[in-house]
Amino acid sequence: MIATRTGRASLMIAVCMGLAACTQSSLRIQPDFGNALHQDIAAQIADPDARYEGTPAPGSDPARVGLAQKRYQANQVIPPSAVTASGAGSIGRADNGTGAGSGVGASAGMSQ
Repeated sequence: MIATRTGRASLMIAVCMGLAACTQSSLRIQPDFGNALHQDIAAQIADPDARYEGTPAPGSDPARVGLAQKRYQANQVIPPSAVTASGAGSIGRADNGTGAGSGVGASAGMSQ
C-alpha cells in the first residue's frame, strides 16, 4: 500500500511538472513586446479612402499638372535644380537652378 501511494504521488508530481512545461512564460518578455513591429506594419498600409484636409499638395494641383504634361509632350521639361545641401552657395538660396551655383553638374559643363 505504501508503494502505491508513493507511486501515485510520483505520478502526480510528474504529470504536474509535465503540464507546467506547457504553459507560456512571460518572465523575460516585456508587456509591450511586438508593439514596434505592429506600428511599422500599420504605417506601411496605405489608406485606400484617404481624405485630406486643407490645400492639396503642389503635385495634385490640376492646373500645374496640366502644364507639366504639356511641357513633357513638347519636350520642354524644366530640369530640377542642382542645389545641394553641402555646397556653400546652396545655403539660403532658392534659385531653382537658374543661377550658376555650386552643386551637381555645376562644373561639368552643363548649360542652364
